[in-house]
Amino acid sequence: MRAAVATRIDADHPLSALELKDDWPLPEPGLGQEAIRVAATTVNMHDLWTLRGVGISPDAFPRILGCDIVGWDARGREVMVTGCFGDPDAGGGDETFDPNRSLISEDLPGSFGEVTIVPSRNVIPKPTWLSFEQAACLNVGWSTTYRMLFTRAQAQPGERVLIQGAGGGVATAAIAMAAAAGLEVIVTSRSEGKRARALQLGAHSAVPTGQRLDDPVDLVVETVGEATWKHSLRSLRPGGRIVTAGATSGADIGLELARLFYKQLSVIGSTSGTRAETQRMLRFMEAAQLRPVIDSVYPFERIHAAFERTQAPDLFGNVVLRVAPELAGETPC
Repeated sequence: MRAAVATRIDADHPLSALELKDDWPLPEPGLGQEAIRVAATTVNMHDLWTLRGVGISPDAFPRILGCDIVGWDARGREVMVTGCFGDPDAGGGDETFDPNRSLISEDLPGSFGEVTIVPSRNVIPKPTWLSFEQAACLNVGWSTTYRMLFTRAQAQPGERVLIQGAGGGVATAAIAMAAAAGLEVIVTSRSEGKRARALQLGAHSAVPTGQRLDDPVDLVVETVGEATWKHSLRSLRPGGRIVTAGATSGADIGLELARLFYKQLSVIGSTSGTRAETQRMLRFMEAAQLRPVIDSVYPFERIHAAFERTQAPDLFGNVVLRVAPELAGETPC
């Protein structure tokens, strides 16, 4: 099968370690698993960090990366795959708390190949009101954001939420979902153009990165890390909370412990959404008529260009990769 194979760690030139192969062996499903023919996927910073060696050992290569899986099962049904592979019983009803859980592309092949294998319990029907390209944006960007906002941070209508950064998949999902759920949404970005697009997407206000807010917020959605962490802490009201699921600018932060306990602030970690959360999110999206923002779409053979696009300063939304050749004429619903 065709596959984009991560062959090694290369901290300085990570994309040089991603090689296109035409004859990669087909993966064979084991007990409780099934094969999925991949239609489309997205490229994410998580994959780039893996190529750079973050959180992985050199003996884990070669491997197939890619974190969003949407396509067809063995019966030809249109399906998508939820993003945390784990046992809910081992996690007290939540598979993300299973000590042995994994994410897509960690223990099993990811989506950068024509066929992959996944646990059967993680396969759900793809909604007919989503195109393959739209559905490909939901695991990393949308289900992660849904869990951050509504499960971990327990966001409530009428609260003020600050979203750090306006351009990526999580940020655009957070703007759309928070606004639809009745929160007051404030967004930061260095780019005037991105701030304008955030307002069009549903944000109530947009300010330059690092600018002091007129009023403190109840909640901060934080995936930037080092570059924005101090601003996030100082933007919270007493008793406010930060929910974080990433650190694209680095994780070496100053926690400001005195501020944390004096103002009784909460820092909440989060990860990919559960199967149940993904299904609730899909009902929410349908009812509120929400769709993911797609920045650009690339054919599979241009995966390197797709990764370069994810690092562009004007990125706004998700970068989608068409894996199945028959998707060449697809347009979003």
